[in-house]
Amino acid sequence: MNAPTATAPTELPRIDGDTPTLRLFGLLEVIAAKDQFFTLHGLVEETGLPKPTLHRMLQQLEAAGMIQRDGDGRQYSTGVRLRRLAENLLLNNTVHGARHLVLRRLVEEVGESCNITAFSGSEVLYLDRVETAAPLRFYLHPGSRVPAHCSASGKLFLAQMSPAQRRRLLAHVPLERFTNKTLTTLEALEEEIETVKRQGYALDDEEFLPGLVCAAVLVPRHNARSNMGIAIQAPVMRLDREKVIARLPALQRAAEALADIEAQAEKELQHSA
Repeated sequence: MNAPTATAPTELPRIDGDTPTLRLFGLLEVIAAKDQFFTLHGLVEETGLPKPTLHRMLQQLEAAGMIQRDGDGRQYSTGVRLRRLAENLLLNNTVHGARHLVLRRLVEEVGESCNITAFSGSEVLYLDRVETAAPLRFYLHPGSRVPAHCSASGKLFLAQMSPAQRRRLLAHVPLERFTNKTLTTLEALEEEIETVKRQGYALDDEEFLPGLVCAAVLVPRHNARSNMGIAIQAPVMRLDREKVIARLPALQRAAEALADIEAQAEKELQHSA
């Protein structure tokens, strides 16, 4: 799997909207598309808006908790309130029911617990999960977070980044050891990520919890990075590595079904705009 290249800067047809609220919303769209710190000067060059206007807008967003200052105080990044807003949208949007049905059908087909995930900050966020009826299982409810470096979905999200983006992110994230199989060095993780790119799927081979095996694939998104994964998890005593891989076709079909749901939702949104 080749990691998608970084997308071009978002076009901003609405940043000069009819109301201050629409202009702030347009600026938030620009900010949400960034994967690194940004500055007032950079936004002036990118948007063409006057510096005093942008400075005032950034002050308003900072006061509302939507952005925050970082580094030397001249750089900004997304704020806690904006990230929570994004997470709540992912957890509760109107396509949740359709996605949950895909997940339930996948669990019926493979006989093991499955989940839908997204990347949030530096962690993997569980958007939805359906448990198997089997007596031995691991409980991870929607809203749970797990570290990216030792989860199958997390490796997929990291694999979409450039090496520089990964270094910037992981430089401030300790690669904590959870089991004797956890990858705890950047070198080992980079080697694993290269394997993930070649394979098109990722595995967690007892790296987060002893006895738990997981396989994940990305939900494809046309010409853009995906921020949704789907995964199967099971105790190693019931589903070893080879059996997990044998269930990848079912996982990939479910990922395609989820992609169709997301694409249809986008079309409906564009039609109603």
